Amino acid sequence: MRPTVVIPTYNERPNLAPLIEALLRHAELRVLVVDDGSPDGTGDEADRLAAASHGRMSVLHRRGKRGLGRSYIDGFRAALDGGATHVLQMDADLSHDPADVPRLLDASASADLVLGSRYVPGGRLRNWPAHRLVLSAFANYYVRVITRMPVRDCTSGFRCWRRELLTRIPLDRIVSDGYAFQVELAWEALRAGGRLAEIPIVFVERREGASKMSGRVIVESALLPWRLIARPRTHAG
Repeated sequence: MRPTVVIPTYNERPNLAPLIEALLRHAELRVLVVDDGSPDGTGDEADRLAAASHGRMSVLHRRGKRGLGRSYIDGFRAALDGGATHVLQMDADLSHDPADVPRLLDASASADLVLGSRYVPGGRLRNWPAHRLVLSAFANYYVRVITRMPVRDCTSGFRCWRRELLTRIPLDRIVSDGYAFQVELAWEALRAGGRLAEIPIVFVERREGASKMSGRVIVESALLPWRLIARPRTHAG
């Protein structure tokens, strides 16, 4: 097994060192940070950590803030080109617990895509304000009703892909960003015949920095399910 964690970053410098230290405690794990030219020096911090990682961490520098979706797609391609057998998605803000990574990898033995879920038994949200709890729960309910996807946490950003499924996803046609990006990927995974599973996680509000939520992200997320159900089937190249 050769798993690689892809972590997009934009202004996440205070969070990066503790996150990388925790991830590299898992012996087989590789880490790829995809930085969008963070003005706070996150990219430089990532380079410093990579230099001390004995080859287990690398950094992909992109020019400008190009968005979460494109960061992940570039990171996926780099991880696959590097021979990853499993590709994990993870936020840089310490809201996802690195100790859960082995659980996602274990669950991938019987699933092509494993989602760390806040909305299955045992899953929880910690330190979130009431308005965000309501928005997140409603967003997932809304997506399920329209798309009929059998997924409780469609917007989860903590995931583990088996290589075989990820290579079948038509990454060139993925157009969404933010939370909508996660929904679109889950939709394409099901269309590609992937076996999906959810395991419970505790999602903790970020410790440092500001949330990337915006009005544009909310509007995009509201429109996406309707676009998905109208989308014709295609095959990955």
